[in-house]
Amino acid sequence: MRVLSTTRLQGDLEAQLQAKFPQVRFAFFSSIDRVTSHLSEADVLLTYGEDLTAEHIEQATDLKWIMVISAGLEKMPFEAIKKKGILVTNARGIHSIPMAEYTMATMLQFAKNMKQWHENQKAHCWDRSVEMTELAHKVITIIGPGAIGSEIARLAKAFRMTVYGISRSGQSVENVDQMFTMENIEKVLPLSDVVISVLPQTKETEQLITGKYFSLMPSTALFINIGRGKTVRQRDLLEALQSKTIAGAVLDVFEEEPLDPNHPFWEMDNVTLTPHFSSATAGYQPRSIDIFEKNLEVFLEGREEFINPIDLDRGY
Repeated sequence: MRVLSTTRLQGDLEAQLQAKFPQVRFAFFSSIDRVTSHLSEADVLLTYGEDLTAEHIEQATDLKWIMVISAGLEKMPFEAIKKKGILVTNARGIHSIPMAEYTMATMLQFAKNMKQWHENQKAHCWDRSVEMTELAHKVITIIGPGAIGSEIARLAKAFRMTVYGISRSGQSVENVDQMFTMENIEKVLPLSDVVISVLPQTKETEQLITGKYFSLMPSTALFINIGRGKTVRQRDLLEALQSKTIAGAVLDVFEEEPLDPNHPFWEMDNVTLTPHFSSATAGYQPRSIDIFEKNLEVFLEGREEFINPIDLDRGY
């Protein structure tokens, strides 16, 4: 059996896989372009999925399973994959720790006005009039909570925060105090000091968060997007920030990436932005490969108890 990887793995992860599964032939490449001539030999494809096209799927005549070592799937050629009946799994859940820590760090940055303190330090300015707030007893609302939202909630509760969640089903999520369906979002947003979007990009979520929702948030609210950029109507967010409809935003994702160097977000004092990097820590690949190893054992034994199988119709 042949496993092709469209990315090189860090440290000793490649050797670890080869030692644990000696019956499997592994080949590791640095990009999908270098794999193309070998696709017809692949039973399994290990990939980030961003560069995978319908043409690649067509060339992979023996492909049975795609393991996406990230959570995002919006660029996957699902129609071509579904047509050939290929199993897709992903690494959903591996981002919980780094992205929850990122979220807490940026909430604290906002509450403690760390940007201003940094500017004062650079200016050698001893100014004790800078205002700060506390996280304790604030309300955060997580739109699209799952494993990441649950971990954010766990950390937030250590800061004595109240945590609400909003999802399509409204089903309970561990550590979240109260869940609501999307039909109730307009009731929840006015109560929220911080609104965090962890939404995936699907047909249902594209441009879901618009100016209407920003207008319902308190003028002191912080909006954080660590989900997908295209779930938010970016021009509406820009207007809400410029008009002080909301107090600030932390943005790790954008409608178009990389963000245009001339975009107003870069120069706005009430915006903190990062280059779609909130999950990028040294633990990323080891956690992904841990899921892959468990799924590979299931695959080799002909069982069906895969971790994170993807519904090809829904795209997640």
